[in-house]
Amino acid sequence: MLVQAVELSSFGFFQRGTVKEMMTFFNKTIAKRTPPGQRQSVQHEEHYVHVYMRQDGLCGCITCDAEYPPRVAFTLLTKILEDFTTFCPTWFKEIRNEAIYWPTLEQDIMRYQDPANADQLVRIQKNLDETRDILHNTIDNVLARGEKLEDLVERSGELSAQSKLFYREAKRANSCCSVA
Repeated sequence: MLVQAVELSSFGFFQRGTVKEMMTFFNKTIAKRTPPGQRQSVQHEEHYVHVYMRQDGLCGCITCDAEYPPRVAFTLLTKILEDFTTFCPTWFKEIRNEAIYWPTLEQDIMRYQDPANADQLVRIQKNLDETRDILHNTIDNVLARGEKLEDLVERSGELSAQSKLFYREAKRANSCCSVA
């Protein structure tokens, strides 16, 4: 493993060391079992390990929860591997574990924490979902107003009928008494 960056703030302070060791173990194991030129996702409990092994043997792994879109994870892996090759073109000569310091990796991980900020399709889908929810609420409100309007029309009809009845009764009551 040439470079490693982790973001473990969602875990408890005392769990972070164990979680990091477990993630490292899974990443190494799955990377060894991934053939060159392949991508794969492996589920372990509620987390996924997404792996991309390039033809030249450079491999990247991302461990995330089940809600994180795999397409975004593989986009990030492709970007990171391309950027790393540009940053360290002689990576294949290095044999020491975590020997290369590459701060860009941590920045990319922080930027990709929210897939909607990192991926345009996810952002568009999120906007569409929000728009759909707003439209559903608007339609529900319009239907509720329509029911209220129907109630008002019904009450108006009742009032009209009562006023006609009052008019007839008043006319009949006034007809018996004539003033001369």
